[in-house]
Amino acid sequence: MKKRSRIVAFLLLLVMLGSLIGATTSPILKDVRLGLDLQGGFEVLYEVQELKEGQKITEDVVADTASALRDRVDVLGVSEPVIQVESNNRIRVQLAGVEDQESARELLSTQANLTFRDAEDNLLLDGTDLKEGKAKANFGQTGNPVVTLEMKDPDKFGQVTSQVAAKRPENVMVIWLDFEEGVDSFKEEAQKANPKFISAPYVHHTINSSNVEISGSFTMEETKHLAGILNAGALPVHLEEIYSTSVGAQFGAQALDKTIVAGIVGISLIFIFMLVYYRVPGFVAVATLSVYIYLILLVFTRINGVLTLPGIAALMLGVGMAVDANILTYERIREELRVGKSVRTAFTAGAKSAFTAILDANITTLLAAVVLFIFGTSSVKGFATMLIISILVSFLTAVWGSRLLLGLLVNSGLLDGKTSLFGISKKRIHAVEEEVDTLDLTTKFDRFDFVATRKKFYVLSSILLISGVIVLGIFKLNLGIDFSSGTRVEILSEKPLLTEEISTTLEEIGHPSSDIVISGEKKNIGVVRYKDEFTQEQVNKIKSDLTARYGADPNISTVSSTVGKELAKNALYALLYAALGIVVYVAFRFEWRMGVSSIIGLIHDAFFMVAVFSISRLEVDITFIAAVLTIVGYSINDTIVTFDRIRENMHKIGKINDAKELADIVNKSLRQTLGRSVNTVLTVIFVVVALIALGAEAIRPFSIALLIGLLAGTYSSIFISAQIWFDLKKKELEKTGSLKVDKEKKQWGSDEPVV
Repeated sequence: MKKRSRIVAFLLLLVMLGSLIGATTSPILKDVRLGLDLQGGFEVLYEVQELKEGQKITEDVVADTASALRDRVDVLGVSEPVIQVESNNRIRVQLAGVEDQESARELLSTQANLTFRDAEDNLLLDGTDLKEGKAKANFGQTGNPVVTLEMKDPDKFGQVTSQVAAKRPENVMVIWLDFEEGVDSFKEEAQKANPKFISAPYVHHTINSSNVEISGSFTMEETKHLAGILNAGALPVHLEEIYSTSVGAQFGAQALDKTIVAGIVGISLIFIFMLVYYRVPGFVAVATLSVYIYLILLVFTRINGVLTLPGIAALMLGVGMAVDANILTYERIREELRVGKSVRTAFTAGAKSAFTAILDANITTLLAAVVLFIFGTSSVKGFATMLIISILVSFLTAVWGSRLLLGLLVNSGLLDGKTSLFGISKKRIHAVEEEVDTLDLTTKFDRFDFVATRKKFYVLSSILLISGVIVLGIFKLNLGIDFSSGTRVEILSEKPLLTEEISTTLEEIGHPSSDIVISGEKKNIGVVRYKDEFTQEQVNKIKSDLTARYGADPNISTVSSTVGKELAKNALYALLYAALGIVVYVAFRFEWRMGVSSIIGLIHDAFFMVAVFSISRLEVDITFIAAVLTIVGYSINDTIVTFDRIRENMHKIGKINDAKELADIVNKSLRQTLGRSVNTVLTVIFVVVALIALGAEAIRPFSIALLIGLLAGTYSSIFISAQIWFDLKKKELEKTGSLKVDKEKKQWGSDEPVV
């Protein structure tokens, strides 16, 4: 009866989880906030500068400016804008889903200092003379759109109009928005077809009224826009754009569709692999991974996160990380089954022994993700946020959830004696009487002597790294504007593009460039780079010209040299602090030799990625740093699993007398963990290859960097880090004559509760 109740509980849990996911997923997906790279929009980073000489830019001034910008965004009616005050007196504004980006950017950056001047540009009245919030879009007596204002002091307005009326024939009251002293002039602007002033009505008599009407050749939308600016109030400072990116709606929609398809394909392949290879435990993994994806989206929406392209990639990579915890546990259970233990005993022992490696691996990856969040820009912060949530939730579902579900089946007795349901044939199982230890089990990799061939791999890695240094010295890196500064324009067309055609178009619109690259599956995306930083006016012009020519809004990003240098500096800091944190943690949890070996492996992986990007001429942008740090986490994850097994096997033996015994332990540990390493990297590669083949063009370099790093990380964990540790430990052995290890040394997780 007790056994049957556990099976019923297992089935009920599955039904409850399935019903919950099915009933609530759709509302959760509706609440997901899409970033501007998925729905179009723009992002601007402003540096707050003094408006008048001697003005002090304090925290309060910056906060007031951010508040004024928020008021202006409210005029646009944008839902859920992101306005953040950052260090160094900077304000970042992100507006996703804005259709008229040109007007929105103008609304944000316009100083909105309204002044009334005479024909000689002398100041008569300014914004302080107006009642706040009283500007309205209206219709004048002639039926044309006008903006109406209210004066605080009608008598003062009467005096001013009397002065202007007396100055015939130059009896004009010129209304300016953001008049620049010494630059703007009414007499010069009046000669132009599109003058900078708003209007210049003639004043024939004294006007004693609090109501003022601004008329001109306005459309109704323009009057609403002007009224909105005036009601939001003048900015107390000057805002300098030092970074901006603009994404067309078509680009965003296409990127979202492609990346979702890539995600479905990649995750489906992981599910199929787990079901085929691990059978019943694989089914449990599929169930908990489904819950994992659901929880990720739930938590992300509850913290009001913004989902970006890198964020989707992080979610998909998180599935690979979550399945790694399952694979670690299942491989341990299979080992225990092979030495003849019962299913229940094997489950208990396997879950317990896997816990330490899972915990250490997750903590080190979490370190890399936190560093990425601290030093990353907005989209990279989104990636890091999703990665952090993924690590925490995967620990909950893959460790606790999987053990709960699988524990119910195991303790029901349904799986007793049925090792084939764990993916193990009976001929690979030893009888209990043989008293075989897991250390003595045969593996598919027994013919490999990793330690004996280590010097060959040292030489191979040295050759590759030296070649990389030479190539890097000759070709350098193809730095994107994130690090080199300048402007990047991405053109989308329904038809295949030709370099010559784009070049001709750019010359015609006044922005020629020799740096043009055609990409995309249909060769319908043209990427143009400029060394110069485009102004807001230049961005607006090239955007409208290219939209008219190709029928889709282009993506335009501009990075100033100041921001470019800061991004490069922060990228180096991120790598340095992540590596330092990991080496300290590994040295604390294991020993300093393992910490040193790990960091050498990480440097090897990072530099290998840099060398490949140098040779391939792929563009290095800020997402490349995200990829490097992600691989740092994955690589150290793999290395820690190996070191954890080496430490465990050393505890089993207790005393090591010579280098041969030490080499034997390293070899056996590598053979035992290699199957897990291959399976884990294979599941992540499913996702990464799907992103490369089917995902959005914008994250393809990121995905390629991940693929290169995954392969390099697996290689370094086996052939570099573990072998360097062996050489360091061998020197200790030569000095001491033998190595004694406490067999009873307690490890983390040894007293964890078991279902």
